[in-house]
This record gives sequence, structure tokens and C-alpha cells, in this order.
Amino acid sequence: MSAAPGGGLARFGALWACYFAAIGAFNPYSPLWFKELGFSTLAIGTLVALQSWTRVLAPYGWGWLGDHLHGGGGRVRLIRWAAGLSLGVACALLWTRSYTAVAIAVTLLFLANAGVVPLSEAVLARHLQARGQLDSARYGRVRLWGSVGFILAVTVYGFALEALSLAWFPVLVLALYLALWVATLRLPATPEESSRAGAAPPVWPVLRQPEVAWFFASAFFTVLAHVALYAFFSLYLDAMGHDKRTVGLLWAVSVAVEIVFFWRQGPLFDRLDVHRWLAVAAAVTALRFIVIAAFGGSLALLVVAQALHAITFAAHHSACILMVNRHFPGALRGRGQALYTMLGYGVSGVIGGVGGGWLSARFGFEAVFWAAAVAGARGVACAGASRRAVEGASSRVERGR
Repeated sequence: MSAAPGGGLARFGALWACYFAAIGAFNPYSPLWFKELGFSTLAIGTLVALQSWTRVLAPYGWGWLGDHLHGGGGRVRLIRWAAGLSLGVACALLWTRSYTAVAIAVTLLFLANAGVVPLSEAVLARHLQARGQLDSARYGRVRLWGSVGFILAVTVYGFALEALSLAWFPVLVLALYLALWVATLRLPATPEESSRAGAAPPVWPVLRQPEVAWFFASAFFTVLAHVALYAFFSLYLDAMGHDKRTVGLLWAVSVAVEIVFFWRQGPLFDRLDVHRWLAVAAAVTALRFIVIAAFGGSLALLVVAQALHAITFAAHHSACILMVNRHFPGALRGRGQALYTMLGYGVSGVIGGVGGGWLSARFGFEAVFWAAAVAGARGVACAGASRRAVEGASSRVERGR
């Protein structure tokens, strides 16, 4: 199966752009809207944490459905259902004002949109097969549109809310979820989804493979380190005396370099195997957070640290997608993608958010980033163990011949 034609990939690019634009509109500005509704800081914190909690189980539920219903276009239909349900819940945000109503609506929104990424990754991976492998070059050029959508939404919606007032926040979010739903209607089907398939195989035998188990451990620790960035970096910069324009600039640097890496990653992934990329990304993660922890007052070094996002996020994410595609093919693909989302961004988000909050309260924000560096180092060790498991298995096969 060769890669999909350009028109099909453009539709996936539109999907990524709309999805991450919705995330870019909701995540940075929803706390400000919650504050506008009169909620306390504690209440706002619990609402923000709902996204991580729903990511612990919801993606696997969607992935399981996709793997068991993938015959007859099941995955594409589920993507449309996930986007449609997200749109319906976004409509409810127009009228919810009490804490309980907002909490219910936000929970339902995250439960619904949790299906979009793992299912879309599974369908896209099928389109991008080349000689039995995922085409990393084409994958990067589709995935970069998610980063473009995110940065555009953060920038444009910031100006829009400044001009219109926060009362318009639910309307603007609704507009993006409408665009996302329309984008799902234009997704192409895959040959895999056009035919009837038998019962989906169990996922546990794959997870028991040492290479796979150590891979997920590496992904968990590397993404856990990044929770410090997503949850505490802006607060840390503010505590260090940097103004809001500087904070925005530093975030823009990280998104800009990830776009460049996604665009150019094809030749780069030809130079190193996926296990080495996992180890490199984790090692650079440790270095990045050491720099942030030790030199938070230096704007020049902070720019360098944010530029490393090209490796610590973009390269790491693509390497993880390649690993998932390798070990979870066909009717396992949806659950494999969901496990990556759960372990990488669900469990790590909950642990990192709670643990980082405790560390920052007891020892200051610097301690959070030192802990992130330790998590990155653990990611290196786990990536090495995954690679050694592969080499050990190959050696046993050679000796058996």
C-alpha cells in the first residue's frame, strides 16, 4: 500500500489543523473564562485537570471501538462521531454558567474529543504505509499542520478575546469544533476500512514484549518531563520576572521549531533508527530542563532551551508514532495509538500535574524542572533497554539458526 494521494493527505492536514486549533483556543484561554465566571483558583485548577483525567481511559475506549468496528469504515465513522459529539458539547458551553454544569460539559468535551487523535493517527498511518513501514517524511508534513493550527489559534484568539471580551470564548471554541466536524466529513476511507475484517486480536501479548514495554516506559518518562513545561513554565517565567511578551515569544519559538522539524524529518529519520531517536530525544529533554532550571533568568539560554523542542517533542512524537505503527498493525492500530495517548499524555499528565504542584509549593518552580530533567534521564535508560531487548531477540534468533 503506497501513500495516499496529495488530496487525501491535505484532508488529514485540515483535520489536524482544526483539532489543534481547538486545543490552542481552549487550553490557554479557558482558565481566563472560568475566572470570568467567578470560579475560585481551586475550582479552576480542578477544571483544568479534567483533561488529563479523561485521557487516562477515554482514548483506549475509542481505540478499542475503532479496532473492533474498523471493517466497513468504522474508524472514520467513529472520528466523525467523536467530532460531532464534541461539537454538541461545545454548544452546551454557550449556556452553562454554574460550576457543576461547566464541569460536566468540560468532562464530556474531553471524553468526546479524546477519540479524534488515536483514531485519526490509526487511519493516517494506513494511508502512509510504504514498503510495510510508515513514511516518516509524509507523516511529518501532515502532522505539522496541527502545530500551525495551534499557533494560529493561540495568536488570533488572543487578539479576538482582547477586542471582544471573554464572553465570546464559548462562541469562538464552538466555531473551531464546527470546523473540525466539517473536516472529518471530508476524510477519505482506507482500503483496510473498506473490507470486512475478523475479530480484533488481543493487545496484551504485544504489551508483554520487552521491547514494547520499555518503549512505553520511555515515552511515559519523556512526556512526564514535559508536563513541567506545559503546566508550570509560564508561571516559572513570571516568577523569574519575565514579562508576558517574553513568555509569548518563548512559547512561539518552541512551536516554530517543531513545525520546521516536522517538515524536514524525513531525511533525519533515515540517519538514525527509531530507538536511537527515542534515546536522543530523552537525553535532550534532560539537558533542556537542566538549562531551564539552572538559568531561568537568562533569556538567551531560555530561547536555546525552547528551540530544543524540535527534538524533545517533534522528533520524540514521530519516533513514538513509528514504534506504535511497527508493533500495532492492522486491527491493533487504534488501541496502540490509544495506549500511547493514555500512557504518554494521560497518566503522565495526572502524575506530573499533582507532583509538580507539590514540588513547586514546597521547593519552588526550579525543583519542578530539576525533577523533569531526572524524568528525561529515566527516558534515556528505558529507550536503551528497549533497544537492547531487540538486539537480544535478534541474537537469540541468530544462535537458533
